[in-house]
Amino acid sequence: MSELLDYLLQNDQNFRKARLPSLYSDFRPQRTLNPDGFAANVSAWKRGLSNAALAGRAPSKSPSRNHLTLELDDALLRALESKQFGRPLALGTVLQEALAAGEMIPLPQFLKATQSIYHKSWGSIPWAVAGWALRQVGLTGGPGDSMPKGQVVVLQNLEVVAKAFADATADRTAPFERIFSRTHFRRTLETNLIQGQKLSDADFDVLVKFLSRDKEVLVADGNTIRIRDPAETNTISQEDSAIASLKELMEDLTRQTEVLSQRVDELNVAAMDAVRRKNRVSALAALKSKKMTENNLATRHATLNQLEEVAAKIQQAADNVQLVRVMESSTGVLRSLNAQVGGADRVDAVLDDLREQMGEVDEVGNVIAEVGATVDEGEVDDEFEALLAEEHKKEEEAERVKKEAQDAKEAEETRRRLAELEKLGPMPAGIAEEEKNRPLTPVTAAANVLDNMHLEAAE
Repeated sequence: MSELLDYLLQNDQNFRKARLPSLYSDFRPQRTLNPDGFAANVSAWKRGLSNAALAGRAPSKSPSRNHLTLELDDALLRALESKQFGRPLALGTVLQEALAAGEMIPLPQFLKATQSIYHKSWGSIPWAVAGWALRQVGLTGGPGDSMPKGQVVVLQNLEVVAKAFADATADRTAPFERIFSRTHFRRTLETNLIQGQKLSDADFDVLVKFLSRDKEVLVADGNTIRIRDPAETNTISQEDSAIASLKELMEDLTRQTEVLSQRVDELNVAAMDAVRRKNRVSALAALKSKKMTENNLATRHATLNQLEEVAAKIQQAADNVQLVRVMESSTGVLRSLNAQVGGADRVDAVLDDLREQMGEVDEVGNVIAEVGATVDEGEVDDEFEALLAEEHKKEEEAERVKKEAQDAKEAEETRRRLAELEKLGPMPAGIAEEEKNRPLTPVTAAANVLDNMHLEAAE
């Protein structure tokens, strides 16, 4: 099983076992017999091929995997061949649909176009015209052929990488940070776009063209790339090219110092090893090479420090330009706002009018308060005392009901205890005498009355 087919089976829900017979069949007649089924199959293939290409699983002639482009040839058909279902019979129709809809665009046409690809969708072009255009750019094939041939740009993948690019460069706001040479730009940013994977040469050209022409987030010429700022011009200046060259040189020197530092460590280890082996010649040769390497390293560090100082001054100057530009725009805004205010005299006049109107509001409020109805304080006090008396009466009644309930509960408890005592037999004389002499509480008296009534009824 090829890497491409294995990826689809493992990662795409549309390529589960139940769907494979339909996807690999010749479903072209469904265009009229079952339009929904036809659309579902075409959509599944387009999405699967786009995702597989983005993951770098599609076959490619390039040494690096293509992520933004797809090569349409027999190698693609072989990579999709299944032992059980063979080759997908309607894949050519799927690719033709994608080309006609503008979801896939021939690579030569994409790179040569001067207008944005969003300016006019291929979906609005009749297939006869689109087929002729495909043949003109080297994509052979048509409605009756098995599959078009050539290299195409996958628009869905471009959108995904453009979003990743926007996220990766969102914090690059300083002018110096937004300028790159073409090589430096690729080395700095490409690993942040597709999960650490590198772009092929074709993919990089496509991405730069897409971001500059269609998304308008880059300004690029042959060697210099600048992340676009709305306040800056849309062309690459000599200052931009100089900054880009400086940054690339600094990166190269940094890489050289790392290599030389590693070389010094290796030669030092070799010299020590030669000394342990008592090999004087090898030890001296290693030490001599180490010394020359250290001299080169010192030279590189000195040059790099000078360049870093120059870069810091350039960055400071660029920041000053941006600061002055902001101050100029702020001055214009303040001038416009002050013109709308009309000066201090107008503000004083407005405040005087405001104080006058506020005073009139207070005068009207005082007049209304004076003509309000007079309230008899005595009547208010009498009504308050009546409310207090009524509330006190309610509280007393609630207390009485609560006390009666408590007495009834205690009486019931006493009767229960007497009943338990009767079951135990006569009370001993000493305890009986003590109980007789104990003062009666209201609850005990009530219990005795109930007990006597019970005894009389028994006689």
